[in-house]
Amino acid sequence: MPGTDLRFPFPEAPAPGAFIEIAPGILWLRLPLPFRLDHVNVYLIEDGDGWAVVDAGIGNDASRQVWEALVAGPLAGRRLTRLIVTHYHPDHIGLAGWLCKRFDIPLLTSETSWLGCLNISLNPGALDAKPYRDFYARHGLDADTTGLVCSQGHNYLTMVEPLPPTFMRLVAGDTLKIGGRRFEVLSGDGHAPEQIMLWCPDERLFLAADQVIEKITPNVSVWAVDPMGDPLGLYLRSLYGLCADLPEDALVMPGHRLPFVGLHERCRELADHHAERCRTIEQACAGVTHSVADLVPVLFPRPLDPHQLSFAFSEVHAHVNYMLRRGELVHAEDRGGVAMVRTAD
Repeated sequence: MPGTDLRFPFPEAPAPGAFIEIAPGILWLRLPLPFRLDHVNVYLIEDGDGWAVVDAGIGNDASRQVWEALVAGPLAGRRLTRLIVTHYHPDHIGLAGWLCKRFDIPLLTSETSWLGCLNISLNPGALDAKPYRDFYARHGLDADTTGLVCSQGHNYLTMVEPLPPTFMRLVAGDTLKIGGRRFEVLSGDGHAPEQIMLWCPDERLFLAADQVIEKITPNVSVWAVDPMGDPLGLYLRSLYGLCADLPEDALVMPGHRLPFVGLHERCRELADHHAERCRTIEQACAGVTHSVADLVPVLFPRPLDPHQLSFAFSEVHAHVNYMLRRGELVHAEDRGGVAMVRTAD
């Protein structure tokens, strides 16, 4: 889903273990991920005699090795001053505990991110418990597939180092001074609750985390802990807010893929993408009842491994919940204990 009118000032990503200066005193580097989406972007912002870090990478040896090589090589002689984590997904917060301890730096993040990650770290097997298995079964997954999703599909959640016992809370509306720059703290929702973004109006620099990414759409999912939630509605609300509050010519520095210019265009593309998915579901449910599981191959026709299936199922569920709230779908009679939906009359 590439942007038609987006501009890419830096069309090549930094090589492994290297970085690109994308604005004076702001470095862009990548850390590897063991998934189909094989990287996460990390940014270093000049902060006095050192560098403030935005996002840490996932908690594995490959990420630790990259950090050790960076501080021993290209970053030698400049300390790390603090770690800012945008949200609680393991590819962004997974190595935060190690990084803070290794370099004796404070953690700055939202309260939701800290508590959400802490909950997973304290009880990594919770999503394999009966209430969560019942959630998947209730929406149409068979027992074998449910078992795969609840075990293998959630393995990535364990790739998180124990968090520091304290943190500095970032809240939307705050102003954060980093070196000679002042960033406005923004918060988005839908992809992750209370996801932190940073906006520097003086230089039109926008660290967007995973809220706005070129080419790919951030995952927007309903999870078992909030089965009636409307993350898609919250996500679309966040996109509209960004278009209203930030300029089109901002340099967007996302959590994955390439930095780009064309924020409003990309937000429109993302909103249109989700509208098209809703139309596809509406067509599938016209005169026919479906469970969430029935609709997964409608939106994701290719074969999926357990990790991909867990995200696909939860994303389909987000569209179904959104359409139920809008009255475009209605609940139909259960089928053997499985919740069914159809289009409204």
